[in-house]
Amino acid sequence: MVAIIMSLVPSLRVFRHQGYRHYWFARQLISAERQMVAVAIGWQIYDLARETRSVEESAFLLGLVGLAQFLPVLLLSLVGGQAADRLNRKMILVSSNLIRLLIIGILFTASFYPAAVAIPAIFMAAVLTGGVNAFTPAAANSLYPTLIPRDELPLAIVWNSLGFQTAAMFGPAIGGFLYIGGPQLVYGTGATLIVIAVASLMTAQTPAHVPNKQVRGLTMVFEGLRYVRDNKIVLGSISLDLVVVFFGGVTALLPVFARDVLHIGTEGLGFLRAAPAIGAGLVALTLAVKPFNRRVGFWMLSAIAVYGMAMLGFALSPYFWLSMLMLAITGAADMVSMYVRSSVMQLATPDGMRGRVSSVSFIFVSASNELGEFESGVAARFLGPVGAVLLGGVVSIFAAGAWIKLFPALARADRFEDAAKLGQTSSTV
Repeated sequence: MVAIIMSLVPSLRVFRHQGYRHYWFARQLISAERQMVAVAIGWQIYDLARETRSVEESAFLLGLVGLAQFLPVLLLSLVGGQAADRLNRKMILVSSNLIRLLIIGILFTASFYPAAVAIPAIFMAAVLTGGVNAFTPAAANSLYPTLIPRDELPLAIVWNSLGFQTAAMFGPAIGGFLYIGGPQLVYGTGATLIVIAVASLMTAQTPAHVPNKQVRGLTMVFEGLRYVRDNKIVLGSISLDLVVVFFGGVTALLPVFARDVLHIGTEGLGFLRAAPAIGAGLVALTLAVKPFNRRVGFWMLSAIAVYGMAMLGFALSPYFWLSMLMLAITGAADMVSMYVRSSVMQLATPDGMRGRVSSVSFIFVSASNELGEFESGVAARFLGPVGAVLLGGVVSIFAAGAWIKLFPALARADRFEDAAKLGQTSSTV
């Protein structure tokens, strides 16, 4: 019996490295803070907008928040990637999270004011958050592979995902319940989590950063773009994520469904936000115990098709429990896709280019998330919230089939290492 139980526990060997242990702890605190604050912002701005606007107009305003976060990412992410390859990655993370403290201070202060002041302040905070997000992902994704041996990288990816999904599972639910006491309580709790995370990062033992001095300026930026363009497996996987989440993402519309479709209030919104993380967390735990390394392309494309079908189910669901189930399935499917994409990208990318490649990838990710929230708001303005989600589900199913033709190497990819080598070969042709 003990042997059976132990076989179900994911390996903890990656945590014997002090630097990674501190990094992982800080990463999860920051993830939880972002999830909690996102719930507060979404509900606060939608609630304020509904005082004078219709459902469709208020949903469109939610979409504009996503656009406000995306534009700085679009303009600055390539600079952030270059910074991650040239500057100390740990200090980039420390500095960016100190700026996040200032942003939360803006949100906390604005929450005491009426809509005429609070809504513009939220948009200002969204723009500043986008600027921070242009620098942190490249630094974070470039730092942690240097904290562990290469053969433990897939395990670290799973633990990163498992930690993130756990934070995403509990963060929104906690944020929804804390919001009962007002948005100030959510923002104050988020600020506390950031302070602890910064302390953990500062005490992490990280290797000395060796900056890339061979190329500078725009040459470094274009080198990263060319690498992603020529690596067909990496390009195929991140562009698929862009299309699917851009059209199929539903996060921005969850306040609409919580208040005006399912009628479940802010507590229900927290659970809806947590539902995808529940599904993703279960899959991440499964992958930590029993990872797969065969037919990786097939699993990725199949997961996207399942994601699209679950989105259709969510759009048509009249019941809270069924909506929760459909969102959990989308999270599980997205976890499979992310696991394949992250593993191939990290294994295929040289350390000297990780910052720039990560920044290009994050532009795709941010476009699919923040810009996708804008698309959701626009679609909801003209199609209604249910119609917007139905459109996303159909596009996701179509994309799963189209990418088989557009990126056949991705569809045929078998093992991670083989896919990484194939991607490296194609990028040098």
